[in-house]
Amino acid sequence: MAFEISRQVQQIRFPNGKQIQVAATAGFCFGVARAVRLAYDAAGGGGRVCTLGPIIHNPQVVDDLARKGVRIADNVQDIMPGETVVIRSHGVGADVYEALRQGGHAFVDATCPFVAKIHWIVAQESAAGRDILIAGDPSHPEVQAIVGHLAPGGHGYVISTPDELDKLLDLHPEWVEEGPTMVSQTTFQLFLWEICKKNLKKHCTNAKIFDTICSATSDRQCEADTLAQNSDLMVVIGGRYSSNTNKLKAVCEKHCTAVMVECAADLPADIAYQDIIGVTAGASTPSYIIKEVLEAMSEMLNNAGMEEEFNFEEALEQSFKKSYTGERVKAYVTAVNAAEAIVDIGTKHTGYIPLSELTNDPGARVEDIVKVGDTIDAIVVKINDQEGTVILSKKRLDAIQGFENIMQAEEERTVLDGTVVDIVNGGVIALVEGIRVFVPASQATLRRGEDLQALLKQPVQLRIIDVDKRRKRAVGSIRSVLMDKKMEMEKKVWETIEVGNVYTGEVKSLTSYGAFVDIGGVDGMVHVTELSWKRIKHPSEVVHIGDKVEVYVKDVDKENKRISLGYKKAEDNPWEKFKQEYEVGQVVKATVVSITPFGAFARIIDGVDGLIHISQVADHKIGKVSDVLEVGQEVTVKIIEIDTEKKRISLSIRALLEDQAQQDDARAVADAADIAGVSITSDEE
Repeated sequence: MAFEISRQVQQIRFPNGKQIQVAATAGFCFGVARAVRLAYDAAGGGGRVCTLGPIIHNPQVVDDLARKGVRIADNVQDIMPGETVVIRSHGVGADVYEALRQGGHAFVDATCPFVAKIHWIVAQESAAGRDILIAGDPSHPEVQAIVGHLAPGGHGYVISTPDELDKLLDLHPEWVEEGPTMVSQTTFQLFLWEICKKNLKKHCTNAKIFDTICSATSDRQCEADTLAQNSDLMVVIGGRYSSNTNKLKAVCEKHCTAVMVECAADLPADIAYQDIIGVTAGASTPSYIIKEVLEAMSEMLNNAGMEEEFNFEEALEQSFKKSYTGERVKAYVTAVNAAEAIVDIGTKHTGYIPLSELTNDPGARVEDIVKVGDTIDAIVVKINDQEGTVILSKKRLDAIQGFENIMQAEEERTVLDGTVVDIVNGGVIALVEGIRVFVPASQATLRRGEDLQALLKQPVQLRIIDVDKRRKRAVGSIRSVLMDKKMEMEKKVWETIEVGNVYTGEVKSLTSYGAFVDIGGVDGMVHVTELSWKRIKHPSEVVHIGDKVEVYVKDVDKENKRISLGYKKAEDNPWEKFKQEYEVGQVVKATVVSITPFGAFARIIDGVDGLIHISQVADHKIGKVSDVLEVGQEVTVKIIEIDTEKKRISLSIRALLEDQAQQDDARAVADAADIAGVSITSDEE
């Protein structure tokens, strides 16, 4: 077979330019390899052997062990006398160990050491009275075994998503103080685990978190993630009921199409049409199966060019009614059932479109997508001339047409509609024309640093700025469309703006000298002195970023593109209120707000302060104002002067004291006259 293998990067390259990239960590992990070895060792010992449940989630290995006399026991009661029991790598609960001992059964404990460590943590922590959170699949035997190690009377809760954790946190407010202990299934998805950890830490400061995802699992998932980003198709090899294999497929599907196969026979027929194929395998997949799949894929890819040429020539020589793999056809729907649509494509073949080839939506039904009598566009993916059938795909053709539209949109700079479906490292993923388009963080928002989470599940408009035709990858820009809209709005504002115009705007940023407000695509500045009638040290005392405010235009410099805005209203001017309610000679209460060497300033109302000169602080000479007054002290003063133009007010305590003294003197004279029987009259009288 003509292909070369690069062991350093684990690549298989073909003369026609196609290649296979194989994950370095594909295949058995330490725990699974150990369990399988112990099972084979027990089988070779000559006695009768059974395993508690399938030793691993791989039917080929389980079948091979069965041929060697190793049967599967569903539970302890199913164990036959004299059988040696092998406990699988998933482990079992404490009650199972006790039942084995009481039944006198010999057993080999093949529990993965990493899983056994989780058992110990759960037993210790629950015995200490802490509630236990287990992140994992509640139906998985590993998780069920972990639950089986709770101390008597202990409380355990299994969560499979961050949402389930959030619901539990709402139901258990006592965890805020007490704090639960959280562990995870060894094969739990890394990104979900990180979210769970973050949410728990946020709500429960006393929570204890043990990172129990197996390092082999995390390495395998990270490697699959990287591989999928650089592949047209991912092939995930492993048992269909294997938890870690299904999680690998889910990781890969974030970036490209992924298929799961248990053996070489499961490989899809259209694999030869892919240029770069990544391959990974679950922890329960033996190396010989991986080798068989790689050999089958290599043969398909190595011969891909010749097959395409042959089929094309044959199609020209024969009737146009002869179908070939990759042909685009019009399919007339003749029947619909729960699993597929049956179609007529104008040839001797009966056409079938499985539900999985109609849509990516796992909850959709065939009858919701197509009906009898519909004509739909589809692509031929597999032909069986012996049986006279052809398998077609609507979703694959949609993807091809969608990508063609994407390429055309790049050339024409067309604005496309899409929906943000995922937040990823470095940006967001938008679904456009059925195609996942990557939008870098720098191109996702109008301003750098804005929260990308706010875009999730939101409709957006974007332009395609780069297309990798070979890998069928596209990069888009939301910012490009937003910038165009902003420029259009700016133009409209500059054409209509005049001094005195009133706008409702949004506060975009704050500085020490003012606030910048977006009034419809253009930012204007409200100086700090224009934000309030009273003195403020910083704009944040009045407004905050994101506030909706009503402003008016004070000045416009169209040449330099500058706009000065006002925020404080004339009717709110405290001096207007002061002029209406206060006058010279009036006695008022005031609060000392500052002290200077020449006097003290006292606040009469918010925004209006008056000066009590040092000479007016007392009815005698004083050395320092602070000897008599202090900041925050409420004083009774007399208004002795008002300069409205200069906004200055003079206040006096001394004048008040002198008035009081005169009143006291007059009262004393009157009292003396009363005693002497003398009548006192004024000079006029």
